[in-house]
Order: sequence, then structure tokens, then C-alpha cells
Amino acid sequence: MDDLQNHLAKTLKAQRSLRGWSLSQAAGITGVSKAMLGQIERAESSPTIATLWKIATGFNLPFSLFIGGPLTPHDTPRQSQHLPALRQPNLAMQVQTLFPFDAVTRSEMLVIELAPGAVSESAPHEQGVIEHAIVIEGQLELRVDDVWQSIAAGDALRFEADRAHAYRNSGAYPVRFYNLIHYPDR
Repeated sequence: MDDLQNHLAKTLKAQRSLRGWSLSQAAGITGVSKAMLGQIERAESSPTIATLWKIATGFNLPFSLFIGGPLTPHDTPRQSQHLPALRQPNLAMQVQTLFPFDAVTRSEMLVIELAPGAVSESAPHEQGVIEHAIVIEGQLELRVDDVWQSIAAGDALRFEADRAHAYRNSGAYPVRFYNLIHYPDR
């Protein structure tokens, strides 16, 4: 966890510095408190996945930039056991980068696991962001705006992620799904 915490600290500080933002400005843009941002930058706190999504969205950056993962050539097999994973403190949600953000395809691919009873709310992303949820195991419930849809293992849903959305596991077993995210050209 220390490696991930240090990576988060360095990445957040570098991205904030690139923009010339104070902690107060970054807090206003991301909706994450100045105190929490400072703690993350000093590697004194590990943010929740929801907080990290707010930061990535506010900075208009791919989520995978913050949790890292080795960049490898396109034709190199990925070994998921060697990829960093971000876990909620209560283990309700785990996110692992399968393919980090690729500037050519403007996409990243994550593997997300939701524990039974877990809910993850997501604020709208930058306009033009498209997400694909591809369920591997279990039954995922996905809300876009105010409409919940159920997605079974082997099924998928593509949606515009610049609207409020949420993921939920109402079942008794964990739900695992791929989350493929496409970012618009800037």
C-alpha cells in the first residue's frame, strides 16, 4: 500500500503543480476538501475510490493515472496478479488497472469488484466520456441518471458517463466487471 500511496501523492502534487492550482483551487474544482487533498499529497491518507474518481474527474484525467500500473507494449500479455489494486477500507470495492490510459486509443480498462451490498456512486465525468461495463461474474446493477438496469455475467452496457451513474451489487456474492472508459479528444 505504501507504493500506491506514494504514487498517489506524487501524481496528485505533480498534476496540481502543472495546472498552477493551489490546494484551495483543486478542492473547489474536484469537490474534495483541501485538508484531504493535502493529506493525500503528503502520503498521510489513502483516499476512497469515490474520492479518487472525484479527483480524476475534476482534473479531467484518466483514473488509471492515479493508481498506476506498468506501461507495456501493446502486444505484451498483462498479468493481473502483478497489477496494483486500490481497495476501499471496508473492502466494499476494489479497482485494478488492466490497461492503463492509452493516448492513442484514448481509453483505459479497469477490473472492478463489488462486494455483496456495495454501492458506488459516480459523479458525471467530463463531457464525451463513454463507459462500457462488461460483467464477468455475478449480477451488476447500474444506474444512469435515475434508471437502474440489471446486467448479468456475459452481458455488457455502454453509456454516456457524463451523467450521474452508480454501480450496485444487491446479490449475495461479489460482482466482477470490466470497465472500459473512452475519453474524448481534447
